[in-house]
Amino acid sequence: MDGNEEALGQLINRHNRRISGYIFSKVKDREVTEDIFQDTFIKVIKTLKRGDYREKGKFLSWVMQIAHNLIVDHFRKRNRLALFENKDEFDIFSVIEDDCPNAESNLIKQQLDKSLITLVEQLHDDQKEVLMMRIFRGMSYTEISENTGVGINTALGRMRYALINLRKLVESQNVNVME
Repeated sequence: MDGNEEALGQLINRHNRRISGYIFSKVKDREVTEDIFQDTFIKVIKTLKRGDYREKGKFLSWVMQIAHNLIVDHFRKRNRLALFENKDEFDIFSVIEDDCPNAESNLIKQQLDKSLITLVEQLHDDQKEVLMMRIFRGMSYTEISENTGVGINTALGRMRYALINLRKLVESQNVNVME
């Protein structure tokens, strides 16, 4: 706060990983992370030089709040730019979305459904039964418990193991379950 730039450098180095990690966890882009990190400390330096910093809590919390606000600003700006690209001609199709699935989307969904059914069929019968009741029939664990004659914790356990085993099957069989 007294203008000691070496002390500021120490603060930046001390909190660099934590602040950068937080920013990256939100934006998932190394270059954007670096830009927001830089903008964060530009704001910090300007605030300190103006004498506007009031030590109400921890320095790190204050800096993290600045970083958070800049992340929010980044996403707001990105969403605005995505909606309206600066073009000479206006194209209504750049603004509206077509929610109707096209033939390619339908084909991908059918293939995904077929792959998932094949994977579900490979589960143990008790796991498959709970999974089908919960996911496809929308039953609560209480209803599953009553219909299968097992306790709620057993139904929860079977569902947990069904999901774990599905993940293993997806990995071992190299099934792409993302559209």
